[in-house]
Formats: sequence, C-alpha cells, structure tokens
Amino acid sequence: MLNMPIKIPNELPAKDVLQQENIFIMNEQRAYTQDIRPLHIVILNLMPLKEITETQLLRLLGNSPLQVEITFVHPSSHRSRNTPAEHLEAFYKSFSEVKDEYFDGMIITGAPIERLSFEEVDYWEELAEMFEWSKSHVTSTMHICWGAQAALYYHYEIPKVELPEKQFGVYKHAIKVMNSPLLRGFDDHFHVPHSRYTTTTKEDIDGEEDLVVLAESDEAGVYLIADTKGSKVFVTGHAEYDATTLRDEYKRDRERGMDTQAPTGYFPSGDPDQQPPLLWRAHSHLLFSNWLNYYVYQETPYELR
Repeated sequence: MLNMPIKIPNELPAKDVLQQENIFIMNEQRAYTQDIRPLHIVILNLMPLKEITETQLLRLLGNSPLQVEITFVHPSSHRSRNTPAEHLEAFYKSFSEVKDEYFDGMIITGAPIERLSFEEVDYWEELAEMFEWSKSHVTSTMHICWGAQAALYYHYEIPKVELPEKQFGVYKHAIKVMNSPLLRGFDDHFHVPHSRYTTTTKEDIDGEEDLVVLAESDEAGVYLIADTKGSKVFVTGHAEYDATTLRDEYKRDRERGMDTQAPTGYFPSGDPDQQPPLLWRAHSHLLFSNWLNYYVYQETPYELR
C-alpha cells in the first residue's frame, strides 16, 4: 500500500509516533525536490488534548499516494487549558494568519461542549467567520462530531437535539447511498465509535434539498452527510479514534464521579478490564482517503487562487 508523504514540522510530537507506525513523513527539504504541488490541508483542532488528535488525524491522512502539507489552526478567542501554550505557539496559527490563504481541504474537529448552546461557546463568532470563509477559500471541508453539528447549524440552521443519555460506544452502520465516491470500497455494514450528548435528526437533514444522508446507524442515527457538491462533509462519529480512546474517556468519566455506562459494543464481553479491539480501522482509512481523492484532489484547481 502506498503511503502519502505528510509534510509536518520536524519537532511535532506526532512525528515520532507516526514514524514508529511506518507512516511516511516527509521533511521540508525533500518535499521541495518533488515536482508536484502538494495538497494544502488546514486542520482546525478544537479538541482539548490537541497532541492526541493531531496524531489520530495525521495517521489517517497518511493512507494515500498524494503529498499533503498540513497547517494547524486554533481559535485565538479561546484559551486552551489542556494544551501547553508553547505547543500552540510552535505548531499552530491563528485564523487571522491564514484567512488570506486558500486551501484544498479543511478538517474541523469536534469539541466536548455539546451541552452548551452554540452561541454560548466563547469562540462561536470566530468559528462562524471560519465557516463562512471556508465557502470561498476551501475546496472541501470535513466536519467531525460537534464540528459537524455546529456547521449544520450555521449553514442550514439545523438544530442539535439533546439525548436522554450519552451516545457512547461502537455501533454498526449501513450505507444508504451506494454510488457515493465517499463510500467507495466500504462494506455494506461497518463500525464507528460515537461519544456525544446531542444529535442531529434525520428528519431535519431530509428537510434540506442540498444535503444527502450517506450512512446511518439504527442505534446511533445519521453518521455521514454531504452536500450535493461535496464541498461540505459532516461526520457525526469519531472514525479517527484510537482503539483505547473510548476506554480512556470512560475511565475519566468514572473518576470524575459521573454515572457514564460502559461503551456499547466496545469491551469484549462487556468487561472494562479487557483490551477493546479496533473494529473501525479499515473504514476510517477509506473515509479519509476517499475524501482526499474524490472530494479534494479531483475537485481542487491547480492554482488555488
């Protein structure tokens, strides 16, 4: 299998992890010797543990023969309490620093703030500006979990709905549109982790002519949504999660005194002391490689401007 050369800073902590996993990392000097234009992908990382999310996303972006240059962005109107300021200063840019640039693709992550109304989020105005900017400065944007809910609300005024209990576990999903390029190579059924307190209803999405539900779960609801042009993709689950991410979250919730139940369909025999299997690796790699190829590379102009 060919691996995409990901161009990232040499000092980024994710680099060592990815190299140990045999992900092809390209330094800046070597990138300049290749007579091709790399895809420029900007990642708006809203997750609290940014270094973990960096590794998870870069791992999936490495499953393609395309060369990709990554730019990390964080909202300047929010102060991160879980990521050192030195890390943000070294590896991240503010929106003001990139707003005059154009990108082939963009990824907007989730954030553990589902129970806040969108307008209560301290960086909502800045995020709304980025949503609007992405329509003219990005070929295709993938929105993940809360990022998907926020984008559906901004672009289509689709509200999020609070769930009676946390949607937490690994669920079986089914393809609903068989000829979508985003789903090429997928099995008819596949597994995806979910971790959220709110959802977006299928009825609200079906009410928008510009949106198509590509995959969903009987238990977890709609999963994969795209607009008819492929410029906006919405992913309600967490294909990027590691095998142990839900376990770590479960233990963290219990240590905080929360009554979170063990993730559905995750631990063998429902036993939290057993190592959970990674059931979604193939699907997650296909999702990101299909998005990069069919929604970004095949659609983006050679001259971004």
